[in-house]
Amino acid sequence: MIFFPYRDDNPTGSFPLVNWLFILANIWVFFAYQLPLGPAEQKSYFANFGFIPAAFYGQFAQDNLGAVAWEWGSVVTSMFSHGGFLHLFGNMLFLYLYGDNLEDAMGKVRYFLFYLLCGFFAAIAQSLIDPTSEIPMVGASGAISGVIAGYLLLYPRANIRIFYWVFLFVGTLYLPAYLVLGLWVFEQVIALPESMKQAGGVAIAAHLGGFAAGLLFTPFLRKPGVRLFQDGRTRSFTRQSRGLR
Repeated sequence: MIFFPYRDDNPTGSFPLVNWLFILANIWVFFAYQLPLGPAEQKSYFANFGFIPAAFYGQFAQDNLGAVAWEWGSVVTSMFSHGGFLHLFGNMLFLYLYGDNLEDAMGKVRYFLFYLLCGFFAAIAQSLIDPTSEIPMVGASGAISGVIAGYLLLYPRANIRIFYWVFLFVGTLYLPAYLVLGLWVFEQVIALPESMKQAGGVAIAAHLGGFAAGLLFTPFLRKPGVRLFQDGRTRSFTRQSRGLR
């Protein structure tokens, strides 16, 4: 079975410049700097530009300003680095789908700050699982989890077009955002206990930390007059489908 969200019915009033800059920056870093690296060089890249909890908290025992600045910088560089093509594609798809509306609702400067703040709190949430961990964390999913939270608060009844393939049936279906993204949140909560037992893998705590930050900051960073819990524009659960022959 395949369920693949690929667009929504939520138009924007301005070109989402900041959101596209985030998307292009992530793609550029991956293809220009990460993809050409061999396995040993990749390991070195993640050690330098990933977020490492032990190194981040170790800075507070140092008086070297350069080292301190590097560790704070790693919070940002980790947001623009990815573990592979599928990791990058999945994150950029979600950012493309939901980030444009959030930028429209907040404005470009506030959205820029919102994205980085959510990414920061996501990294801190993951680090609290094991502050002594030396495993690098990379990926934009923590910041994007904040974007998902903001979208849910503002547009819970917006419809997401889903491509589905279930056995011999394939088609598209409009589902409300509260169902599509609510299911994503539920999956994160269910996966958290197992994730906490693993030394590596998917940083579920980062997802939930970014999501919590998005819930916190969205009401304060939205433009005046932008309402929470807005109504949808089209009817949910409409579909186009056909059987395969």
